[in-house]
Parts: sequence; C-alpha cells; structure tokens
Amino acid sequence: MGIQTSLDAIHEAERLVDSMRLADELALDAARTGGPRTIRVLRSALSSDDQLVAVAAANALAQVFDDEADVVLSALLSSERTFLREHAASALSQRLPRYDTIGRLIGLVAAGGFTGMVAQRTLEQWTSSSPALVAVGLEGALLGVHEPGARYRLVETLGLVRAAIATRPLLAVALDPGEDERVRVAAVSALGQRRGDVAVASAVDGLARHEGFLGDVARLAVVDLSARHEGLRIPSDDLTVAQLFLHADIDADLTQAGSGDNGGIATLLVRLGDALAGRAIGAGAHAGALAADAGRGGAGAAAGTARVGRVVTLSRGSAAGALDSVERVAATTSGHTYGRVPLLSEPVSSATAWPLRVAARRGIRRILRTSGGVDLLHLRMADVGSLAASDVARELDIPVVFTVAPDPHAVIQSLDLAGGLTRETFGDVDEREHFWFRTRLVQQLAANASHTVLFPRPELRRDMRELVGIDITAHPERHTVVPEGIDLDVVDRSVTEAAEHAAGLPPTPPLAELRDLLETLPEARRGLPLLVSVGRLHRVKGMATIVEAWAGGGAGDGAGAGDGAGAAGGAGALSDRANLLLIGGDLRHPSADEREQLDLIDGIVPTDRHRASGLLLPGHRPNDTVARWVAAARFGVPGLSAPRGVYVCGSLKEEFGIALLEAMGSGLLVVAPEGGGPSTYVRQGDTGFLTRTWDVEALRLAMAEALEAAGSETTEARAGRSRDTVERSFTIQAMAGALTGVYGTVHDDELEQREWSVSSR
Repeated sequence: MGIQTSLDAIHEAERLVDSMRLADELALDAARTGGPRTIRVLRSALSSDDQLVAVAAANALAQVFDDEADVVLSALLSSERTFLREHAASALSQRLPRYDTIGRLIGLVAAGGFTGMVAQRTLEQWTSSSPALVAVGLEGALLGVHEPGARYRLVETLGLVRAAIATRPLLAVALDPGEDERVRVAAVSALGQRRGDVAVASAVDGLARHEGFLGDVARLAVVDLSARHEGLRIPSDDLTVAQLFLHADIDADLTQAGSGDNGGIATLLVRLGDALAGRAIGAGAHAGALAADAGRGGAGAAAGTARVGRVVTLSRGSAAGALDSVERVAATTSGHTYGRVPLLSEPVSSATAWPLRVAARRGIRRILRTSGGVDLLHLRMADVGSLAASDVARELDIPVVFTVAPDPHAVIQSLDLAGGLTRETFGDVDEREHFWFRTRLVQQLAANASHTVLFPRPELRRDMRELVGIDITAHPERHTVVPEGIDLDVVDRSVTEAAEHAAGLPPTPPLAELRDLLETLPEARRGLPLLVSVGRLHRVKGMATIVEAWAGGGAGDGAGAGDGAGAAGGAGALSDRANLLLIGGDLRHPSADEREQLDLIDGIVPTDRHRASGLLLPGHRPNDTVARWVAAARFGVPGLSAPRGVYVCGSLKEEFGIALLEAMGSGLLVVAPEGGGPSTYVRQGDTGFLTRTWDVEALRLAMAEALEAAGSETTEARAGRSRDTVERSFTIQAMAGALTGVYGTVHDDELEQREWSVSSR
C-alpha cells in the first residue's frame, strides 16, 4: 500500500497493539517508495495528535535512504516533543554517521536516561566505521562537561570506541586523582576491555592496589585483561546452562524475595537451578518431543548419557562480590552456582536500568568467559539484562534459549482497554515505559534465539500472532510450551505447619512472626479471615488496585467478575468482612516504583489508619516465611485470624503466576487475571475466580465472590482439587524435565551445525 494509506491504517486500527504491528508495514512501504514525497508525508506525520502515528513515522524515516531523511532525523534529536528524540536516536543507528548528528547524540548521552542509552548504542555502532569522529566528539564534550554523572556517561561511551585513539584519554581520566571517583571507575572499566596494551595493563595493575570502589573495579579489570580462566574448558560431557535475571540480588536462601524487583522470577530461578543441576538429558529429537509433552504436563526427559551438570545463575551484585563470584564460578564444575554482575551504580528498578547496559554487558561477559565454558544461555525478560546478554552470546557464540511472552504487549492491551493508554498519550507514556523499544526487543530476541519457550495460554497461537507478531506454526520444531512450576515440598511443609498450629500446636518461628503482626490489629478485627497477596510493589502487580477494591464500595456493587459471575453474597465493603495482607516491597528504602504504590495505597487508606482498617503491609519476607503465611490464610491463626481466606492476584497481566500456583498448592481459593497463563489452570467458580483485574469494580466483585465461596466450604474437597492441579502439571521438577529436553535438542543441533561447518571447509 502507499505511504499515506499505511499511515491511515495505523491511525484507524482498533487496538494500539495492531497499530504498533502495522508500523512495520509502514517502514517497508517507506523503504520501497522512498523519494521526496515519502519524506514529506512522514515529516508531516511527526506533528500528528496521534502520538503513535508520530512515533511510527519517525521510525519509518530510517528506511528512506536519502540525505533529507538524515536531516529530518537529526533535527528530531532536539524536538520539543521529547518522546521523538528517543525514536530518532534509535532510528539513526541504521544510518551512516554525520558529524553534526554525532554532536547531538553526545548531548543526549550526557543528559542520560533511556534516550541517552539509545543514543549511546547508535554512537557505538558508528564507531565501527568512524571511530575518530566519535572519539574526537566525546573528548571535546568532556572539556565542557563537569557534572560527574554526565562525565561518567561520556567516558563510558568513549570506552566503546575500540580504536587506539580512545586509549590515551581513558588512561588520563583513570589516573587523574582530581577526577570524581565514579568517572575514574568508568575509565578503568573500559580499560579492562583493551588487552595487549602494556600501558593499560600497568595502569590497571597499579589501581588494583587501591582500596574501596575504585580498587574493586580495577581488580575486575585485571580479570578482564587476563586470559587465566579462558580456554580452560571443564572436561565434561555434561552441559553448563546459564540463566539471568539482572534486577535482583538472587541468593540460594531467597532472603530478598518480594523486595524491589525480587519477585517470582527470582524465586523461580533458584528452585529451577537446583532442580536442573544433575538432571539427565534425553538424546536429540527424543528430548525435544519429551519437552513438548512436558509442556502439556508430562514427566519430562528420560534418562540419557548426558546431564545438565552445572547451572550458573547471574544476577546483580557489588564489584567486590563480582570478583569473588568469578573465582567461585570458575572453580565450580557441577551443581548450581551464582555469578554477580556489578552494575557500578546503586540498585535501580528494571524500568530505569537501561542506562546500565554497558556495565551489565561487561559483567555478563566476564562471568561467561571465566566459567570454563557455557553451552547455552536462557533469557526470559525483555529488559536491559537480556539486551546486554544477547550481545555477549553473539560475541562468544553461545546459543540462546528465549522465553517469549506477550510482554509488554499484554500490558499495552490492558491499558488500552482500561483507557489508561490512548493514541493521544502513547508517546508520553512510552517515554517512561519504553513500550515500543521493548516490543521490538522481544521480536529480535525471539528471531535470533536457537529455540523459544512459551507459556501456556488459552489462545496461544492467536495471541502470539496478534500481540507479538510471531507465527509459532511456521517452524513448530523451534518452539516448546513449558509451564512454570513450584517446589511443592516447600508448600506442603508450610501447609503442615499451618494446620498443626491451627489445631493447637505451638507456632513455628515464621508463624510466630505472623501472630505478632496480627496482634497489631484491633480486637474487633481478629476474627476475620485474610485476603492475601504476594508480590512486588509495582503498578503492573496491581497492589494499590487490590487495596482500592477491598476498601471501597459494597461487596455486591459493580460489574461482573467474569463468565458465570453472579451476585456476591453479603453486604458492605470487603474491608468489613476480611483483613488484607499484602506481602512484598522494601518499606525502609522503597524504590521509585514501590514509593508510587505506597503513596497510592496511603491515598486510599491513610497510614495512621492501616491497622484500624485491617490493612497489613509487612514488606518483603524470605520465600519460606511467605509460604507459611499463605498457608495460614487457609487454616487461620487461633485467636487472631479466621480460616478460609482467599489469595488475590491483581496484576495487569500475569504470564503464568508463581505466587498463584503456590497459593493453589496451599489449598487457597484464588482470584486471578482472566487473560494469560492463569486461565489455563484456574477453574472458574471452582478453584478460583478469573476477572478483569484492571477494572476495580470487577476485581471487587470477584474478591467478594471468592470470599463468600471460601466461607461456605464445609469440606476440604476443593482445596484438594487445587493442590492436585499443581501436582499434576506445575511442579518445578516437571518444568526442569521439560527444559532439559529443550536444552538437549539445542545442544545437539549446535554440535551438528559445528560439525557441518568444519566438514564443509
């Protein structure tokens, strides 16, 4: 279709996700037609009130290879519509370097943020053809920039110029005692990437004798310059699998579960790594078939001659911790071990971590290089960690398995339906949430992966095609459905402890802690059951929405909760019928996302009224403690809480739901989002209630119905069905069995390709 017709189609599409997908067709039309008229039409669209159309036009300009298109894109770097600066900076990565544009990109790098990261990526790409232009521009900028944060970013970008022209200024900054320490850290970290230079090695060795942060980073740079661990392939036929989640301090004891971004994924990786290590792999296509069977609830791969001998879980950590983990990972030949990736900054949320891309990439590269050999890397998130790790995997020739999900596509869809995201506000919201970049990143990671893993969904093929733009039927051998799983042993121990305490035995320490918390409630509220939710304090998890649904309105008010929803019994607000326990978040040092949710909650129920109203916010707790508290919601706490509580998930989207599965395994009735993974295992009106969690009234009614249904139960039959659902298909052992089949197939394919490559030379 013509360029104007393509723009009209984007504007007229019913859903925002449809418009985003149609933007790819606009880019193809722009490349095919080209010429002054195409540029003129796209330039006019940049000022459209439909901000999504403006974003699409900016990206389409990158496909028009004409000097005038370069001029328009360069001018957009200073646009008053600030959301267009990011898209212009990204689009320019597909263009040839221009001297005037380099200066503007450097200005964006100095300003920082997500747009600065995108500009830095473009400059890095341009260094391959014009290293001198980029290096000279950065050196000149440093002469006039004095703020340490901006200088750090400029020096870090200078370090991406691999040509020798950048070495001298990097050495000067690293060795200058008058320079801010953080700026020196950027230079030292970059010097660690410049092997074979005697002056660099000498400078880094000297700085490594320093104490403190600078010394720690210099000692990491010494590791980077050394080849001591490289090439020392561990003599084993067993596979080494690396998995990554950068936005958490993951430890084997899960002490930080629920704090910051330490959500279900952090818990999953610990349990999964333990379950994978030592697990036998079926051979070749047989393993692949078994992986597909396990995705439907099968037992997983059969025993074979090879195993997943070692699992390396990478997460963030300090520079000193990273140095320790390098030695530990290098020395570990089997089992589950942890590698630390220093981000050279204070911990930040996943949404604001994109500027840490370079530090993340260097830290990931360091662990993988010194590990003694990694056979494959499993990535799961469209975040800065996966962006950085995919670069490293390509550089080190490591095959990637990617768990692909419609994220952020499902969030965009929910916000679109709820009116929280419109065409007129898309660019402004995207500037904060980076929806456009993340959807493209999902597509790129999926396209480049050796194999993709998918979560079960009621309409998986349709959703992947319509939301993500991937046709999983085209090459079904490259895709495997693998449900997530939980450690049911932990859940069962928790249920036993909670039941025994409810029967009169003394509480275990975690339950004693829960008793102390419940004793802060007024006497009049101590006979009520618990509505409980576990998760990060993040807007996607909907904790404030749960509070709003619980605190306001009558229990039977509002819209239906889902198919088959009837009128809820009881009268009055839910807060009159149950106390609300929200577990998660760092309350002492909340992140920006946590602070946002806490402020919203306090706007609904003032802080000084929390206890009197029945609202309990204890913050994050270790995973084993959380499991005991969730189980106690089912059995009650003698004298403090009635039995037959309900678990509530208020997420805007939930790809599968680890906490939901743990609650069901505990025998709790659940409330869950009606889309995504939960609708494949929550039986509406029986084991739970599916609802539009973004709709406060619908969520309120679902919570009321669930509370009514739980309270009317006279046997443990339904609780048994909930647990049976988990035991049949959703254990961590079943998940590990499915994934070993995937890993074995990918490894066999990789060996076959390498053998063919050698034989064909």
